[in-house]
Amino acid sequence: MAKQNLSVADDPDEGELRYRAPALEKGLDIVELLATSPRPMPPKQISEHLNRSVSELFRMIAVLEHRGYVAMAENQSGYELTNKLFSLGMSRGVSKNLLDYAIPAMRALSDEILQATHIVVTSDDQVVVIGQMDAPAAPSFHIRVGYRQDIVESTAGVVLYAYQNPLSKSAWRKALQPTVSASDWTRFEQQAIHAREKGVLVAQSAYSESITDIACPVFSDRGLIGAIIIPYIRSKLSLSVESCAQALVETCASLSNALGAAQHQGA
Repeated sequence: MAKQNLSVADDPDEGELRYRAPALEKGLDIVELLATSPRPMPPKQISEHLNRSVSELFRMIAVLEHRGYVAMAENQSGYELTNKLFSLGMSRGVSKNLLDYAIPAMRALSDEILQATHIVVTSDDQVVVIGQMDAPAAPSFHIRVGYRQDIVESTAGVVLYAYQNPLSKSAWRKALQPTVSASDWTRFEQQAIHAREKGVLVAQSAYSESITDIACPVFSDRGLIGAIIIPYIRSKLSLSVESCAQALVETCASLSNALGAAQHQGA
């Protein structure tokens, strides 16, 4: 019988892994480290962060690169994650179903208002863009699929927080509040109240002073599932912010109905 490359922990504490796979854990350590790094990392830097030798991690990085999970940055400054893990996650279950319905709706909305649209979901303490649609024949702000932003710094994050049930909102508050200043948290909470009251949030983008974010929640039969955001840029061809906000509300309501949300979901 082939030998299993697994070791059994002696007297593991409650919640501790009983079985260990050291090679797999090294690979996952690399993936998780690159996922949190704001810039590419060379092997030496990776080894220093993980407290392992470069030679110990060399084969792990080579395999991850061969399988398409990491890649050398264009400027050759180090390794960075590709979108492969993200794509795998989007190809299944709730996320795939959401995109199947959302992309046509976003395309129709962008055609109507001549603005780009993006759909985001939460991932830990961040929102992540899972789909986007550029504006036709008009200036627009393009955000790549996979882009992440802290929940408390994102207009869509405010909306997603606003529509959590009380238990989930309490958990979010416990996790997020310590990461920001008291004044920023007060602003975040006030915006969430406003978003809940209006059903849509219009706010200055944290990314650029020339962009006004317009965000609205999307529901499915399982409850809150994501949010669509318009990074609004004023131009000679653009509709008013108010017109875009109304069109977004109508699109999100129609999309939510298509996804099986109960009538007046989140009210």
